[in-house]
Amino acid sequence: MLKTDFIHPRANVLEVQVSAVNLEQAEELACRWIDYGDFGYACMTSVHGVMEAQRNADLLEILNNAVLNAPDGTPLSWVGRIQGFAKMDYVTGPQFMARMCHIAAERGYRVFLYGGNPGIADFLSERLRVRFPGLYIAGTWTPPFRPLTNKEEEEMLSVVHQARPHIMWVGLSTPKQERFMAQYVQRLRVPLLVGVGAAFDFHAGLLRDCPIWVKRAGLQWLHRLAQEPRRLSLRYLRNNPAFVWQVALQLAGLRSKIEHRQRAAGDMQRKYEAGS
Repeated sequence: MLKTDFIHPRANVLEVQVSAVNLEQAEELACRWIDYGDFGYACMTSVHGVMEAQRNADLLEILNNAVLNAPDGTPLSWVGRIQGFAKMDYVTGPQFMARMCHIAAERGYRVFLYGGNPGIADFLSERLRVRFPGLYIAGTWTPPFRPLTNKEEEEMLSVVHQARPHIMWVGLSTPKQERFMAQYVQRLRVPLLVGVGAAFDFHAGLLRDCPIWVKRAGLQWLHRLAQEPRRLSLRYLRNNPAFVWQVALQLAGLRSKIEHRQRAAGDMQRKYEAGS
């Protein structure tokens, strides 16, 4: 098996290359990568992640270099279907984590939990063991909200190396978890790191998941907003309208023309400033 075997169709969502997959295809790709034995990371990318990538070129590169960059939300799969990917469907972090934990219990994959608030990873590990009999949880680690010190970094790497997990679930927020995975993917030596955002809180019972019809209608964000209004209101008010507008421009073929004019105007301004 070669790395080229993992190349798969991707939808262009505002220059973010989102894997044109559904849940079953995402699982199959992840399992093949784990069995392949190299080190890589998977992202569950939502509207929030796409819009953050518009403001951060490094995040855009991180998302586009993922082994799997799944569409975490119906709006992304809608864009993909318009582009001709008829079987593309949403793959949420909690959904993917649950299915892969079930597979891990069957295949003997060891998993590691990284992230969450203090005590959440340990509490979650017990809940997952009960829900998925036979699941081998090799360890947990709850990082501080600040960057790791050199000592903490070396300790974290040592713990993960001794645990030798096949899957490391990274439950931080976007873009923190994506940057963590890209920074440490080679040093951790874990076949697959997966950024799952709030999935730790969902599976620990701290957040309620919404009905399938709400997800199909593209209203999962509203369900989340009702549970965490203080934390999420500014994010959704800023990102959702901008996403709709930018995607409309992209699908109409106008976005690239506007960006070209903006770059040209910027070049002219810089030349003017250099000559003055």
